[in-house]
Amino acid sequence: MPLLFVLGCIFFPLSFTVLCWGLQNHSHLRMERPEAVLVASKLVSSVQAVMASTAGYIVSTSCKHIIDDQHWLSSAYTQFAVPYFIYDIYAMFLCHWHKHQVKGHGGDEGGARAPGSTWAVARGYLHKEFLMVLHHAVMVLVCFPLSVVWRQGKGDFFLGCLLMAEVSTPFVCLGKILIQYKQQHTLLHKVNGALMLISFLCCRVLLFPYLYWAYGRHAGLPLLAVPLAIPAHVNLGAALLLAPQLYWFFLICRGACRLFRPRGSPPPSPCQTQD
Repeated sequence: MPLLFVLGCIFFPLSFTVLCWGLQNHSHLRMERPEAVLVASKLVSSVQAVMASTAGYIVSTSCKHIIDDQHWLSSAYTQFAVPYFIYDIYAMFLCHWHKHQVKGHGGDEGGARAPGSTWAVARGYLHKEFLMVLHHAVMVLVCFPLSVVWRQGKGDFFLGCLLMAEVSTPFVCLGKILIQYKQQHTLLHKVNGALMLISFLCCRVLLFPYLYWAYGRHAGLPLLAVPLAIPAHVNLGAALLLAPQLYWFFLICRGACRLFRPRGSPPPSPCQTQD
């Protein structure tokens, strides 16, 4: 375990640093620092998502018995990926910091800043990204110990399915990059938005009913009887994991309403929400 954790601590920050350097110094790109930070962070997130989804698919398809079958990759990738969530909190803050500087709310990079400005940026970051930071903290402090210790080698199938929730992440990252470059009007942005909506619905929202159905099929229970047949803390954990996914899915649907609304037409009432 220590070796995999250390490798993760090296891999994700190093990948981010190398990508930032390459995006800033490549002869055909020459991105400014804020752009390079944003794109590099999204690329690292996409790489992690591809690795997690691939590991999840291998694990879930290899476990024929959904309770007792084990696959070495489930624990191995979990240990490797934990540092990603710690790194990503910092990467998101760095993106927020540079966005704050570009908007002119702080001093130039390397220059003097008003007293308390750093704390003000940090507070703004926590206010804007509170749910994501909380999600990452829970993954590190709660989900990781539970998946490695509490499971005692059981339920690798379910862990594999949960890893496959990352399928939607590359589409989310590409959408943010396209918005950064003001490409909301392009066909690529619309196609990516549709794929993001579908993948998020299937892999993050409908995933939980599927897991209940899979257990019900294993135990010979109808879907609606499963919540009453499993421990209450399992239902509570599933509800806590599902809640932010429903909120983010609502935000994606709201964005889709705006994205696919014909130009010049008034927005329909379900989409008339404030940012």
